[in-house]
Amino acid sequence: MSAPVVVAVAPESPAELAGVVPGDRILAINEQVPRDVIQYQLLVDEPSLLLDVDRGGMRCEIEVEKAAGAPLGVEVDSPLFDRVQTCDNHCEFCFIYQLPPGMRRSLYLKDDDYRLSFLYGNFTTLTRFTEADLERVVTERLSPLYVSIHATDPGKRTEMLRNRRGGTSLRWLRVLLDHGIEVHGQVVVCPGVNDGLWLEDTLAGVADRFSDLTSLCVVPLGVSRYTDEERMRPHTVDEAAFVVDTVESWQRVFVAALGRRLVFAADEYYLLAGRDFPPAEAYEGFPMYEDGIGMARSFEQGFLGDGSDGSVGRSSGFFQAVDGAPAAGYRAPRLDGNGCGGATPVRLGVRRDAPIAVLTGELGAPVLGPLVEGLGRSGIRVLPVENRFFGGNVGVTGLLVGEDLARVLADQPEGHRYLLPDVCLSGGRFLDGLTLDDLPRPVEVVATDGAALREALA
Repeated sequence: MSAPVVVAVAPESPAELAGVVPGDRILAINEQVPRDVIQYQLLVDEPSLLLDVDRGGMRCEIEVEKAAGAPLGVEVDSPLFDRVQTCDNHCEFCFIYQLPPGMRRSLYLKDDDYRLSFLYGNFTTLTRFTEADLERVVTERLSPLYVSIHATDPGKRTEMLRNRRGGTSLRWLRVLLDHGIEVHGQVVVCPGVNDGLWLEDTLAGVADRFSDLTSLCVVPLGVSRYTDEERMRPHTVDEAAFVVDTVESWQRVFVAALGRRLVFAADEYYLLAGRDFPPAEAYEGFPMYEDGIGMARSFEQGFLGDGSDGSVGRSSGFFQAVDGAPAAGYRAPRLDGNGCGGATPVRLGVRRDAPIAVLTGELGAPVLGPLVEGLGRSGIRVLPVENRFFGGNVGVTGLLVGEDLARVLADQPEGHRYLLPDVCLSGGRFLDGLTLDDLPRPVEVVATDGAALREALA
């Protein structure tokens, strides 16, 4: 058990007026020791607070008076103050096992903690879920949660998780749904393992036992060049087309039975199969946007100004899951000091009217290309960046690293404007630890939504 450390205090906030300063360790709040930021937030919502604080080895008490529910004005250093519930599954497709060596330690943390599911949208398999966890989730209404299903057949799920509890742990999913907890599900499809008739069986199992899921996303596995699992490989075009056809077929079943589609296929499947994306309304509000479901259509809406800014869904992702401090809304900022309302200022020596290149991953290029071309303006181009750092079939923009961007930018002309989506960064750093200052060309960071890109191009 560790105490939350104050990393920032808002000016003129109740905390600052009471004397709380950065570096304080909050040992207790009204004589209760919080075990995570969820409990911490509930405690500091009270109007009268007695903070037991450790300041440089000296203990003191600080009294705070404020309106009930008013922000205390304190940012703490971690979402969890006790031990994180780590994952004891050994899934062949787990991306943590496919990371290259030498990255910062926090990136290798493999969690299966329902609290991080609630806070950041991490997916949990529920194999380490307990009665005590259930009581807290139901009592405090920790909703929504995100659950990895992969297969509803007990034997197949046990095989995929490489955990004997894999076949029985979905009982917790049924109990959560029975208690009115909103749950989003996920199926990672591995060719030759849980695709084909197994995917049909899984969707039939969802229809039979878990049709009250809020949504279910069907996504392809990511295979980096560091995997040592022989069975793991990317989808073929025909396999991607089969997944799309299967999902759309089951959507019709769910619409007839439930009045909603329930299950959605990732954009990557449509790209690989060479299919057009479904219309925006087919995504029913984009509930799984952050998992690559409807990103293209949502981005298009924001870019074209079709009544949306294109920034929908929860603000989560790989960075926030592993080491993001719970800032506003529990989410970590993508950047320090730059914000995400538009592009960062153009650096000295780069004209605002200079030619523009929009940096993106290889999967983002076919989405952005037609939108940029539709502007009918010369001097704007899409610049796809191959992800050699991870290799394999990794082509999403969010996993671009500084090393690959530096390689591509080194061959690009000086004096141009280079726009980069903020999803690549957390706290101003790429996954490989590099920063914007390590790149050979000035780069402007733009919020990852269509409206922000349109504004930056204007």
